[in-house]
Amino acid sequence: RNLDVDRFRNGDLIPHVDSVEEWEGAGEKGQPAWCYLDIDPENGKKYGKLYNWYAVNDPRGLAPNGWHIPSDEEWTILVEFLGEDVAGYKMKSDNGWDEWEDEDGEFQNGNGDNSSGFNALSCGCRYSDGSFNSIRFSAFVWSASEFDDSRAWYRSLSNGYGDVGRSYIVKHYGFSVCCLRDY
Repeated sequence: RNLDVDRFRNGDLIPHVDSVEEWEGAGEKGQPAWCYLDIDPENGKKYGKLYNWYAVNDPRGLAPNGWHIPSDEEWTILVEFLGEDVAGYKMKSDNGWDEWEDEDGEFQNGNGDNSSGFNALSCGCRYSDGSFNSIRFSAFVWSASEFDDSRAWYRSLSNGYGDVGRSYIVKHYGFSVCCLRDY
């Protein structure tokens, strides 16, 4: 399940930011922030919280003790192990993803089979401007790895694809966080 904490590992509160202005401001200042999907606490029960990358990378620690946020390299290992063309299908939950229309105009099931046990949920994201998007057809998950000073790596899953996308984006976005148990 997606991370759902409001405190750093050391006990300090992570700022809860709802308004568009505050979300943009936190990103511009490089400050950690979290929010509920669509500013609805009910969504937190299912989807956890969305965090900007400044929360992910804060030295106070976002992941609980005994856990860590996977690096881009660790994500690559998982995807390659599951199979690059089917990893997303194996990681997506078996319900809750919208249907999608193929090139023949036929609607296809957007769910995965969750055979990996990852249970990825289609909770979308929060853009750097504070708006929300992609709910019920995509999931975006931060890695712990920076691309450069202003961008970080993330992974994405979508209802119409069986693979897992890999890209980088500005750190102001609000994405889900999944943790790995330390080994």
